[in-house]
Amino acid sequence: MNKPLLGCIADDFTGATDLANNLVRSGMRTVQTIGVPTDLEAPIDADAIVVALKSRTIAPADAVAQSLAALRWLQGQGVQQIYFKYCSTFDSTAQGNIGPVTEALLDALHCKKRGPGHGPEHDNSEGFTIACPAFPENQRTVFKGHLFVGDVLLSDSGMRDHPLTPMRDANLVRVMQAQTRRKVGLVAHDVVARGADAIRARFAALQADGVGVAMVDAISNADLMAIGQALADMKLVTAGSGIALGLPQNWQRNGRLQTSSSGNTQADALPPATGHRAIVSGSCSVATNAQVRDFKQGGGLAFAVNPLALAAGTDVVSNALAWAQTKLNDGPVLIYATAEPAAVLAVQAQLGAARAGEIVEQALSKIALGLVTLGVRQLLVAGGETSGAVVQALGIQRMTIGAQIDPGVPWTGVLSPACPGAHLHMALKSGNFGSTDFFSKAFTVLKASA
Repeated sequence: MNKPLLGCIADDFTGATDLANNLVRSGMRTVQTIGVPTDLEAPIDADAIVVALKSRTIAPADAVAQSLAALRWLQGQGVQQIYFKYCSTFDSTAQGNIGPVTEALLDALHCKKRGPGHGPEHDNSEGFTIACPAFPENQRTVFKGHLFVGDVLLSDSGMRDHPLTPMRDANLVRVMQAQTRRKVGLVAHDVVARGADAIRARFAALQADGVGVAMVDAISNADLMAIGQALADMKLVTAGSGIALGLPQNWQRNGRLQTSSSGNTQADALPPATGHRAIVSGSCSVATNAQVRDFKQGGGLAFAVNPLALAAGTDVVSNALAWAQTKLNDGPVLIYATAEPAAVLAVQAQLGAARAGEIVEQALSKIALGLVTLGVRQLLVAGGETSGAVVQALGIQRMTIGAQIDPGVPWTGVLSPACPGAHLHMALKSGNFGSTDFFSKAFTVLKASA
C-alpha cells in the first residue's frame, strides 16, 4: 500500500467534498474524514486524504488549533504536500480565519527537527505559499487580485450580505493582508498566462522581496493547470478547490500517480440508492434562495423552519418531522430555514447573529437525524454550517466520493449509527453552488449513476 500523496485540511464540510470531488475528477483516489481521526496509526489506502473541519467561523485560535492537529495527523500518514482549502468566495473576516491558519501551517511546516538531543532548526525563510480561491467552472475568477463572482466583483455579489462572513472588499491582496503579519503579493494574470516557468520565476522574485503569501490570478482551467504545475515543490498550498484540478499532473508526471488525468471511471462508484429522499437547507445565499424557490414553484413538498418560533420555545423539530412522515412516500421533501437577506437581518436584530445561527443549526441537525430515523437514505444538505452540524449529528466519520451533481458538489456514500447496516447517500452543497434546479436534479443524477 502506497502512502497518500496529498493531505488536505478543509475549513468546512461542503468545502471538503467540493475539494474531494475535484481530486477524484483528476484521477486521485480520495478519502474524506470528518474531523481529525482519533487513531493516529491506522494507514489510509488513498492518493489523497481530505480532513473536513468545521473551522471557518469559529474563533481564530480554535481554528488554528484544529488545523494544526489535522496537519500532524496528515504528516503521520506520510503525505508529501499539504493543501489548506477555503471557500471560493474567500469567506472570512478581518480577524480570519484564512490568514491565521495559513500562518500557523507555514510556521509548522518550515520548522525542521534535528536529531535526538537537538532543538528545532528553522529553514532560512519564514515560508512561502499561494492563495487562490479561483474556480472558473463555478464562475469564481481572480483578476488583478480581485475576486469576481460571475460578472460582478465579490463585493457586489450576494456575499456582501452573508450573515456570518459578509464580503465587502473584492481586493483579496488587501483582505489577506489584514489577516496576516506576512507580506502579501500578487502573481498577475499576464504572468500566469505565460505558463509554469514564468509563475515560478514570479514566486522567486516575490520571495526575494520578502513576500510570504502570493495571491494568484486565475480565470480559466488552463490557468489552474499552469499554476498547479508551478506548485509541484511547494510544501503548503492554500486555495479553493479549483487548484486541485492542477496538482495531480505533478504526480502523474513522476510516475507516483497511475490514474489518468481524465479520471478513474471507478473512483466515483457508489452502491445503488434506496429509501426516502429529503433536503435540509440552512443556507441563505442567493443561489440557495433561488433553488428553494424553484423547488417550491415546481410543486415540491416544503416545510419552513421559523427561527423566531424556535427561539420562543415552539417544538419546530417535532412539527417538521410529523409533517415529513406524512409526505416522505411522495418525496423528496424539503425542510428549510433559507430566507432572503431582509428576513435574515430582521431575525438577527431580534436574536443576535450568533444565537440565530446556532438555534437554526441545532434544529436542522435534529431534523436531519429524525429524517434518517424515518427511513431517509438520500439526503441533500444545503449550507456549509448546516452540513457540518448535520454530519456531526449523524455521527459520520468518513465519506466516499460519488458522482458529481454540479461543479463542486458530488454525492457521497456514508455510514451512520442512525441507520446501522444501511448505506446513506449524502450531498453537501455549499450555499453558493449549484444550478437553480439543483434540488430536483440531484436525485436524478443519483438514480442515473447507480
